Amino acid sequence: MKIVTVVGARPQFIKAAVVSRALAGHRQHVKEVLVHTGQHYDANMSDVFFNELDIPRPAYHLGIGGGPHGQNTGRMIESIEIVLLSEKPDWMLVYGDTDSTLAGALAASKLHIPVAHVEAGLRSYNRRMPEEINRVLTDHLASLLLVPSEGAKDNLRSEGIIGSKVRVAGDVMYDAALYYREKARRPATEALDALGDNGFALCTIHRAENTDDNGRLQGILTGLAALPTAVILPLHPRTRSRMAAAGIHFPDNVRVIDPVGYLEMVWLEANCRMVLTDSGGVQKEAYFHGKPCITLRDETEWVELVEIGANRIVGTSSVAIGQAYEQMLACEISGAVQPYGKGHAADLVIEALLEGHPVKSGARTAVSVDD
Repeated sequence: MKIVTVVGARPQFIKAAVVSRALAGHRQHVKEVLVHTGQHYDANMSDVFFNELDIPRPAYHLGIGGGPHGQNTGRMIESIEIVLLSEKPDWMLVYGDTDSTLAGALAASKLHIPVAHVEAGLRSYNRRMPEEINRVLTDHLASLLLVPSEGAKDNLRSEGIIGSKVRVAGDVMYDAALYYREKARRPATEALDALGDNGFALCTIHRAENTDDNGRLQGILTGLAALPTAVILPLHPRTRSRMAAAGIHFPDNVRVIDPVGYLEMVWLEANCRMVLTDSGGVQKEAYFHGKPCITLRDETEWVELVEIGANRIVGTSSVAIGQAYEQMLACEISGAVQPYGKGHAADLVIEALLEGHPVKSGARTAVSVDD
């Protein structure tokens, strides 16, 4: 069985690392061909992940990134189609909700190649988010939907997607948290050195709805300024430059550092007092490492964490951020309730792929554009 896996962004590298490592135990029966679209294309956002997570180097690097969503997705579809016509895989495997995810699913479905979607069924119900469009369309194209939770399965049921094609596998990010916890390393940065033994909060901001809206961004920074602790903020240099051009300044208690690799991010998550983020993946990682989380958005896909009290949604109100910080500090995040599986999601993903092997079930494999 041959699987083409498409990745393009940081969270997908982590998820792919977990599943690829598990696939290595099936080398006699399974060949994986890794395709990197280039959606995250600089060294700190991409290359470092392959180095530290022991991901095999991509067989194909498409070098597509930096453009608007439509341009990126269209170019990716064109290039992925060429790969699929050459490789003739039995499965297309995609992760999450990026432009790379949708491009892989569209290219494969046009060639009658079954699509397996890891992290299917998530919904924010905010169609202004590109990620929401990507995940909804990919789910409706997929032949195998590997959901991280029962709630995600319920979301699909409400859209008429039911039956054996939907499998509750758990979250491969939980697998990653367990595996890489002991490999984490402290970032080598003066910002941390200057704190000594004092604690810190960890903040990440990357969504366009926040970084491209000066009002929302200023609300977040004003909220951070009021916190009674230092805040470590890994921030991409392009975002930092845009903020400088807009005249937006960082509060004195916010220590801005360059983006970090995954193992360094794990260390920050495991050693901070609290996480404040607009990232879906970081919300989960905070819980996996026993830290309370404040979500700097108006909604979340990971509703289970809100329901169990580990996460609070505050938007970008500076007042709400400060209030939530004081309240969440008192929370004990035990991890006793684990809505995302038992840390064996990758094995369940592979089991589902093998059981649904298209060659066994009689599904077609692409041979030409006109097939």
